[in-house]
Amino acid sequence: MKKALILVDFENEWVDENSEYFVGDISEMIKRTNKVLDYCRKNKYNIIFTIHVEKGSNSGFAEGTKNVEIINDINREDSDPLIMKNKISPFYKTTLENELKGVDEIVVCGILTNLCVRSLVQDAYDRDFEITIIKDCCVALDKETHNFTLKDLKETREEIKFLDAEEFMK
Repeated sequence: MKKALILVDFENEWVDENSEYFVGDISEMIKRTNKVLDYCRKNKYNIIFTIHVEKGSNSGFAEGTKNVEIINDINREDSDPLIMKNKISPFYKTTLENELKGVDEIVVCGILTNLCVRSLVQDAYDRDFEITIIKDCCVALDKETHNFTLKDLKETREEIKFLDAEEFMK
């Protein structure tokens, strides 16, 4: 079975204290995500990153700015595909589907749980992928929204696995 780890929108915009999209200090979440990333590399998962870019924006997620680059502390390698998207879904008008050819199972970490992560999961579910969400490697603007989104996905798509990083790497 071929597997992929998809890292959704780990961009500087989220960790820029001057951005209206600042999610707070996520350094511990990034450390956990790097452990998952290293684990997946060792176990021959395809590693795929996405970034969100707002076409025509002069503020948040503006094309060509440092804020749409991958957070420096994330262990991305140059060979890891980087999917640029302009909408919430990483599948919408991108090459993600091609990157997932032959893949049966995806593992998801990312920012924001309630938007781009959820959209990826819903669209992957509709494409019959087996899905695992690493709960403590996802974040929303607040804990309540994060928890509600995971609860709603769990109640409406019972086939999805919801694991913490340590559980996943056992």
